[in-house]
Amino acid sequence: MNAEEKYQLEVRTNLKRNFIVHWIHGLLGQTGFRLLHAPTFVPAYIYLLSESYLAVGAALAVQHLGAATSSIFGATLIEHRKRVLPVGLIIGVLMRLQVLGLALSGLLLGPEWALFSAMAFLCFFGLFNGMQAVMFNYLLSKVIPVDVRGRLTGLRNFSAGLTAAAVAYYGGKYFIETNALGNGYASTFLVSFVLTSLGLTTLLFVIEPEPPQVRAPSRLASRIKELPALLREDKAFTRFFMARSAAALGTIAVPFYIIYAGQRLDGSGQGGVNLSGETIAVLSLTFLLSQTATNLLWGYIADKAGNRLGYILSVSTWLLATVGLFAATDMWSLALVFAALGAGLGGFQITSQNLVMEFGPRHDLPMRIAVSNTGLSLMMALGPLLGGLVSLGYDLTLVFALAIVFKTVSISIMLFFVDEPRHREAS
Repeated sequence: MNAEEKYQLEVRTNLKRNFIVHWIHGLLGQTGFRLLHAPTFVPAYIYLLSESYLAVGAALAVQHLGAATSSIFGATLIEHRKRVLPVGLIIGVLMRLQVLGLALSGLLLGPEWALFSAMAFLCFFGLFNGMQAVMFNYLLSKVIPVDVRGRLTGLRNFSAGLTAAAVAYYGGKYFIETNALGNGYASTFLVSFVLTSLGLTTLLFVIEPEPPQVRAPSRLASRIKELPALLREDKAFTRFFMARSAAALGTIAVPFYIIYAGQRLDGSGQGGVNLSGETIAVLSLTFLLSQTATNLLWGYIADKAGNRLGYILSVSTWLLATVGLFAATDMWSLALVFAALGAGLGGFQITSQNLVMEFGPRHDLPMRIAVSNTGLSLMMALGPLLGGLVSLGYDLTLVFALAIVFKTVSISIMLFFVDEPRHREAS
């Protein structure tokens, strides 16, 4: 038995244990992080502190800019290591401390300083998230074979979505509505910190195999110089990189969905924004429940037909949700839009993350993940900031129209220029 066969045997031997550990980790961790990533709590919190569209866009921009600047550095930290979990745990702790800081600043500081602190903590949250995403996705690729990966991510996201939907509903209905602890949003972020911290501890039980081949240690600058060659080696991966980045630009509208919904639900006639606890609760619930219910579907499609098809269908659903927003006038129609938004965004996240791991040789996987995540994060930083700037001179309608254009470009690239990588020979 050669070294590669021994490696694959160890992966299969420990598959059940690692599958369960990753499921529990995702259940707790994603429950907490979905409260931060949902297009409701953080945008509404920043808007209530600032009453500024530009501040809302800037807050999400600094978060994703942090992730964009750290992904490649995160790859250089682990690509020469046979075991990446120890480094990943350190980064995971640092990331969760930013969530704690976001919660405590809201509880202890006045609105002006709370806004400044929120910007800072979101930036560092993104910084460590960029590194963690590379490390934990690479860890997942090492311990979970591709033929069951979609099943795991679908089951993990499904169960996490159920718990996140419940936490989001009660967070809006009771924490925000009653202004728990003096700041309902900060109280919700505190719950997020506790859940994500519990999830991180479960990774201590992962059995991580040591691959027979890893890259030699290299400096960050030298690896950056090698990126053009990495992109040239696989034209399909490069085109996927472009498609994913275009879709990420579609997040130009994401922080403004909840504000637009609040405008539609405001009955004062004065152009106000209804961001009551009930509004946040209902729309967060429908977003997360839909994201949850469809995760199993995206996982099934990935295992049966490939992540490429799942990607195309999910981004198309996300596009239709944006179009539907123009016709929404009451809570029920807005809830339907947020349900479609949850399904589309959830599918985009699960399929695009898994697609990255299906291109090229294994020893270059950390850097491929990092490059793809850097492009994703840069566009997700540019998108909300661009949306905030556009909204200064125009209404939010133009922001949503631009989002539709970007998603249409992404779907077209995947349809006509990217083949299905699932059946390529692994290396």
